[in-house]
Amino acid sequence: MVSTTRSLGDVVGDYVALTKPRLSGLVLFTAAGGMWLSDKSLDWKTWLFAMLGTAGTVGSANTINCVIERDSDRFMARTAKRPLPGQRMESKHALVFAVVLGLISLPMLALGVNVLTGVLGLLALASYAFVYTPMKSRTRFAMQVGAFPGALPPLMGWTAATGRIELPGLVLFAILFVWQLPHFIAIALFRKSEYRAAGLTSLPLEKGDDTARLHAVGYVAVLLPISVAPYFVGVAGWLYLVVAGVLGAVFLTVAIRGWLGKRGDVWARQLFMTSLLYLTGLFAALGLGS
Repeated sequence: MVSTTRSLGDVVGDYVALTKPRLSGLVLFTAAGGMWLSDKSLDWKTWLFAMLGTAGTVGSANTINCVIERDSDRFMARTAKRPLPGQRMESKHALVFAVVLGLISLPMLALGVNVLTGVLGLLALASYAFVYTPMKSRTRFAMQVGAFPGALPPLMGWTAATGRIELPGLVLFAILFVWQLPHFIAIALFRKSEYRAAGLTSLPLEKGDDTARLHAVGYVAVLLPISVAPYFVGVAGWLYLVVAGVLGAVFLTVAIRGWLGKRGDVWARQLFMTSLLYLTGLFAALGLGS
């Protein structure tokens, strides 16, 4: 039963929690990176509309995800305390919040930035909330589908600045798309029992840990040549090229050690943390070395 004696701060905090602030923060980081790399001079209003519109769109998609997965979230440690499984909010209120966010943020992108960025935002919201989320309980290939909307924000940042889909923006999209796959595999490995209890599927559950570890190695290996592409398309300098090579070598080494050593949850968490450090370092180098 939803409590009616909570403070305004607690209620606001729950609405914020629906947007998954840490994930949204990562999305905004990559979207800002796309705008920065375009080397276009943006007025503050366009920049503000792009960031707020992206944040609202992502928040809307994440909230819909929370509504759809409110029952399965109860079985996972990282999601059990969210407002809906914790019964601190009714689903209809969360859904209204998601709709309002979407109705504000998508026109903000389309009218305050440009139509192309608005269309990409709509595509990201729809594919994440209504394609990826339902697939999570049906097939391991939800991972690849979910990587699509997750990779759109840096491309949206590029189109916000340029108004066009161009090769550098597509390179950023490709980096984020491939990066998410070993990142997701790491999560699925150390949270395998929670996925099973929640009725969700994953590569480790369908094909086993050995296959999942091997796939992680393969995806990181594919990521390495893609990650140096910004240098060759002219949006990053030699500093980025060196940093991308070093970070990629570290990432691949961690992945290979886990595969060859048939390592378990401790290694999977290390791979997860390495993936976050990799992406942060990569985009920091893009900003400094462009």
